Amino acid sequence: MKIIIVGTGFSGSIMARRIAEELNYDVELIEKRDVVGGNMYDYEDEYGIMVQKYGPHFLNTNNYWIIDYLSKYSEMIPYNCSLLSYIDDKYVRLPYNFTSIQQLVGYKESESIIKDMRTLFKGRDRVTMYELLECGNENIVHFANLLYEKAFKTYSSKQWGIPIDQIDRSVINRVQFCIGFDSRYLNKDFQFLPKNGFSALFLNMLNHEKIHLHTSVDAIEHIRFLDEKVLFDEEEVDLLIYTGGIDELFNFKFGKLPYRTLEFKHQYYKCDKYLPCEIISYPQAKGYTRSTEYKYFSFNCSNKSDTVVVTEYPHDYDISNPKRNIPCYPVINKTNMDIYEKYYNESKKYHNIFLCGRLAEYKYYNMDLVIESTFQKFEIIKKYLEDKLK
Repeated sequence: MKIIIVGTGFSGSIMARRIAEELNYDVELIEKRDVVGGNMYDYEDEYGIMVQKYGPHFLNTNNYWIIDYLSKYSEMIPYNCSLLSYIDDKYVRLPYNFTSIQQLVGYKESESIIKDMRTLFKGRDRVTMYELLECGNENIVHFANLLYEKAFKTYSSKQWGIPIDQIDRSVINRVQFCIGFDSRYLNKDFQFLPKNGFSALFLNMLNHEKIHLHTSVDAIEHIRFLDEKVLFDEEEVDLLIYTGGIDELFNFKFGKLPYRTLEFKHQYYKCDKYLPCEIISYPQAKGYTRSTEYKYFSFNCSNKSDTVVVTEYPHDYDISNPKRNIPCYPVINKTNMDIYEKYYNESKKYHNIFLCGRLAEYKYYNMDLVIESTFQKFEIIKKYLEDKLK
């Protein structure tokens, strides 16, 4: 049985482990980079700080089984991330909540807005920005427009490189307004980080005698399609699980799918902590969107005299630019989804190709949803392999 898995993010790594451990098959795991973990890759810098190379990642889920599963490969530490947004030269609570209203319009004016929100959205914990804008309550709508103009519109346009009215609403709705004073960025029941970092977790997950890991290998250079067969190094493949960009897999035959990427600039400071919390968003700044101080959640760091702040500058993904060649966020709109549909239909011509993850499925997945989806697809693949052997 020749099983090829491309990519060592959560989709590829979990799939490799489960196929090797539960189905007892050998797996060839192919990774383009020289490290594992995909965009969750992290490393300890020269000051003992655990830095997440491709931006901050936190595990947030309502399903404890996800944390329980990952605990097999790393000690998991409960961690509720704290964020602020820098608006009009002051720090404002993020997620935007009742505290944010008080900070933006003052205590006196906030009273009636908060009361109206409590009445209109009774029983609700979070609501979307568009629900606030379109709720029909003049008091709430006035504040919602202020927040939209000062934060959502400016940040989103900068992050995605297009006007906000061209961005799919599902993307804008990811950042929701809290109906209350809850300061957790996401209202998920279980929020954790691996104690020793994501890279260590992935290395433990992939430590299995039936997983054969190949790093610094571009799988695209080895994959070829012949009639209805998938070949890897000219040998027919029984199963290809692919987690990379689907347009790249099929040599961009229907056009390139656009992504946004990030450029990171590091600034070191001679102090224990520099920012007032671990992540600050900057909706009104020019060119950059947020800064992360990794010292806050570098659990094993004992250095009290040095810290690093990493600032993110969003750009269009460019596979030929070494600083911008990591696809991070699919640009979801009707035009791009129509292109994706063509690639998806192309993949269905080959009964043994399974697409998993943010890039292959062209979805703006959070980590918990990637893990859930991978577990679901494992059951489909398990049945496929069982049927194949009948």
